[in-house]
Amino acid sequence: MPKFVLLLHDQPKSFATMSPAEMQAVVQRYMAWGQSLRDRDLLVEGTKLTSDPGRVMRRTKGEVLVSDGPYLESKEVMGGLFVIKAADYDEAVRLAHDCPHLDYSGAIEVRQVDGR
Repeated sequence: MPKFVLLLHDQPKSFATMSPAEMQAVVQRYMAWGQSLRDRDLLVEGTKLTSDPGRVMRRTKGEVLVSDGPYLESKEVMGGLFVIKAADYDEAVRLAHDCPHLDYSGAIEVRQVDGR
């Protein structure tokens, strides 16, 4: 079965004003959603990323240039990712439809993993 990566883009301000109890409730929702996929053998992997922007590497004229993450001019960050199994894009989107990320001003980018 093909694999798809769900890239979770979010706006850190969406979570900035939450109390610790509210954040714990959010975490529990993500865990329950992931467990529902795991129970159906559809979750390959899932992880939260740190809030730092990471690094981008490019080779230019033979030199490797390293810069801060790709979202310097954006208000969104890559917050995490899930790798799931789905028959096609339609099923992957259907599976992501009830991901709690969409309830917190987040966006989910769905990309198929090249299985070659």
